[in-house]
Amino acid sequence: MARHVFLTGPPGIGKTTLIQKVTQALRSSDVPIDGFYTEEVKEGGRRRGFDVVTLSGKRGPLSRVSSDSSASRREYRVGQYVVDLVSFEQLVLPVLRNVNHGSDSEKKICVIDEIGKMELFSQAFIRAVRETLTDPGTVVLGTIPVPKGKPLDLVEEIRSRKDVKVFNVSKENRNNILQDILAAVESCRK
Repeated sequence: MARHVFLTGPPGIGKTTLIQKVTQALRSSDVPIDGFYTEEVKEGGRRRGFDVVTLSGKRGPLSRVSSDSSASRREYRVGQYVVDLVSFEQLVLPVLRNVNHGSDSEKKICVIDEIGKMELFSQAFIRAVRETLTDPGTVVLGTIPVPKGKPLDLVEEIRSRKDVKVFNVSKENRNNILQDILAAVESCRK
């Protein structure tokens, strides 16, 4: 029986948009929900990086394009992006810690968009995600990247969990998959 719902698919396919739509639908029916999503930051039409936005409305940088190629060794980088681990952890860890402790009768939903390369530099985040996935009062609605290059341990762990239902988002289905995702989340809450 699925307890968590994850979306996967190539970058830019619309996973975050779907998560936001599901979140709005759940909120409008008063389902307790918290968590965060990642949003592109654009400047003059070019992507400058990503922000973390919590469902309570806080926002902070996740990563920014680094102009400096001789970056210090302590930096966490993904391609051209430098990850702001401090900002990410300050925003996300309190949300994940608070969301746990839903009750069995009223399961909370925790949105985790996304569990990807940038986020996985944080050991504390990895631990918090694992705890959230094992918490019986919490349903995780999350996104994971498609396998590419070296497997990300936590992503593969989630993908292979028996209690996780994974939706593959594609150009073909992204406009009519919303109800299926909502139905899956609802059945996880029962």
